[in-house]
Formats: sequence, C-alpha cells, structure tokens
Amino acid sequence: MDRPAVVLLSGGLDSTTVLAIARSQGFTPYALSFQYGQRHAVELDAAIRVVKAFDVPRHEIANIDLRPFGGSALTADIDVPKHASVDELAADIPITYVPARNTIFLAFALGYAEVVGAVDIFIGVNALDYSGYPDCRPEFIAAFENVGRLATRAGVEGNGLTIHAPLMHMTKAQIVSTGLGLGVDYGLTSSCYDPDADGRPCGHCDSCLLRLNGFAEAGAIDPLDYRDQ
Repeated sequence: MDRPAVVLLSGGLDSTTVLAIARSQGFTPYALSFQYGQRHAVELDAAIRVVKAFDVPRHEIANIDLRPFGGSALTADIDVPKHASVDELAADIPITYVPARNTIFLAFALGYAEVVGAVDIFIGVNALDYSGYPDCRPEFIAAFENVGRLATRAGVEGNGLTIHAPLMHMTKAQIVSTGLGLGVDYGLTSSCYDPDADGRPCGHCDSCLLRLNGFAEAGAIDPLDYRDQ
C-alpha cells in the first residue's frame, strides 16, 4: 500500500537524512523545496541531485520571495557571520534566522499533502544542533501539527496530520551516522550559508561548522570540498 509523505527538502545534510529515514520507514516521499530568495540558492541544485539519487516520484520547488521582509543574512544584504570554530557559536538567535520560515514552509507542505493524499509531513528540524532558531523546537512542531489538524479538510474528516521530526533530539554526529547507515551520499548535499560562485562551502558559517563538527564526532569524512579547509 502506498504511503505518501511530504518531505521538506532543502538539499542540506539534515533534510536529506530525513528523506532517507522516510524511505526506510516505508513512505513514498513527495519532496518540497523552496526558492525563497536565499543567497545560498545553490542548495536547490543539491535538492535536485538528491531526489534523482533517491528516485523520488515528485519534487516541487515553490517560488516565494522573502527578500522584501529582510531581517536575515540569508535574504538581505547582511554579512553571514563567520567563526573559527564551533565553540564560537553564540547562544542567541543568530542573524541567519529567517523570520517565520518554517511556519511558511509547513503551511505550503499542508497544501501539498492534501493534494497528494498524505497525512504525514517530514521536516529536518533539530533541538540540539539547531543554531538557536525558535522554529526548530518541539513545542513549535507540536503546535503546528495541531494547526494542520484544524485547518485542513483531511483533519476535519478525522485523518489526523502527523509531522515527523526524526532528528529533533539527535546530535549532528548522530544524524551523520544515521544517514551513512542508510546509504546517504552526503557529497550530493549543500549546507553552506555563503558558498562561492562554484558552490563550494565556506567552512566558517554556523551551518558549515556544525556540519564539520558532526562529521568529526561521527568519525567520518565530509566529502564536500571546503574552500578554506
């Protein structure tokens, strides 16, 4: 029996791992990515590579422009913070936080799920190595799951929506190990917030540092070619 599930796929390490997990649990993934005006739009090329590798039956890239709102180094003319090591990452919400991004993405996923007949949505949020983003917390996921049950025809008809966040309580090292165990080729992915014109990751933004630290703690080698490593 087909078990469709919408998988939010950025093309990065976390969302690719989530795609592999969804497949391993017997779901047929319907991938959803976003062109939202992000400076690291190269991640969409990675998402396309990933869906081809996983033979995903349908992949939609929704075009929404969050640049008019600004407020983030990913969508405005604001420098992406760089650090020498993961120990320098601040505990405060960083400037790379895109206001309400996951709320917006999940709202789109609700519509996509209704169209493809899915009552399951997978998202790669994480409450441990999450860079301080408020929309990556379990409280947010639980609240939005309730919204989905109230706001959709499927929910009203008793087909309760489930939002799966399988990485929520994993360290980055555990995420890497899980993905490698499922055969994920992380050379297909892109995580950097400030890649160069050729798509090579910087190695010093929050996302790069968390990724590199995860591979190191997992005892694995990151296959990406970092320009400053």
